[in-house]
Amino acid sequence: MVGIVGYGAYMPRNRIRVEEIAKVWGADAPSYKRGLMLEEKSVPSPDQDTITMSVEASKHALRRAGIDPQEIGAVYIGSESHPYAVKPSGTVVAEALGATPEVHTADFEFACKAGSEGMYVVLSQVEAGHISYGLAIGADTSQGAPGDALEYAASAGAAAFIFGKQNIVASVDLTYAFMTDTPDFWRREYQYYPRHASRFTGEPAYFKHITGCARGIMEKAQMKPEDFAYAIFHQPNGKFPMRVGKMLGFKREQIEPGWLVPKLGNTYSGSSPMGLTATLDIAVPGDKILMCSYGSGAGSDGFIFTVTDRIEEVRDMAPKTRVMLDSNKNYLEYGTYAKFRGKINKITE
Repeated sequence: MVGIVGYGAYMPRNRIRVEEIAKVWGADAPSYKRGLMLEEKSVPSPDQDTITMSVEASKHALRRAGIDPQEIGAVYIGSESHPYAVKPSGTVVAEALGATPEVHTADFEFACKAGSEGMYVVLSQVEAGHISYGLAIGADTSQGAPGDALEYAASAGAAAFIFGKQNIVASVDLTYAFMTDTPDFWRREYQYYPRHASRFTGEPAYFKHITGCARGIMEKAQMKPEDFAYAIFHQPNGKFPMRVGKMLGFKREQIEPGWLVPKLGNTYSGSSPMGLTATLDIAVPGDKILMCSYGSGAGSDGFIFTVTDRIEEVRDMAPKTRVMLDSNKNYLEYGTYAKFRGKINKITE
């Protein structure tokens, strides 16, 4: 049996409200709150990036796993906002955590699916017996162009998972992947902000792949929506995961525990993985959890987890995701937010 032995999340304490963004661009804030179910989002400080957030989330995962960092055989980071175009994030994180030089590191990119992509590969490495423990991270400081619809949701956060075969918190019962060449969202080299195909990003992009993945894995497992205690779907906004859950036959109460986006925003590669950390924070032994990520370009990774008795021992060993989400907030005005996110530059003579 292979599964999660430790998990953790991290998000910046800075926030900006939807109304604060909307008043600058003359937009209709209520439409974002009602239509897309967005209230506010996290904002990284100038000294926070994918690497620093990955380190913090991984430290929380290590506390829950109760293992020596030198036992970790692989560190994989999924992100579309790696600080360097040519220099890995994984080596920095591995050394910061105290891993040995023998650790295998790699940086993954697949839009918002990059985090689950790392989970998929680390799980396979452990399952094959190549490593005893592997660390997979989904983290982003996502960007949206000023005034673009993306700006209301693009946020920052990280989730980290240590996979192994001993002292499992949640076993991985099944995995599944669903991919097509659907160009709904992209960013070319040297471009700072991504571009998107507006409504096309919903259908046939997001909904086709999430439903394809979820139905495929449930058919493979011979399970139905009512067999799951919880379900987590990628969260580009508040509306999409609720709508796709309803399309698949899931109830709102199955989705809500991992539904962070209304007050966190879309953390891109950290989105569905962070939803999983919040769900594990409240799950009880025996609960079945379905997680389906989504990444533009396009594809979804599906996982079925079963929570074990060990969850009761470890959940309080590190900060819980919703506690971080709902406490110690620092609200920013748009000008400060724009400075923090590099949307304005200081002009010097």
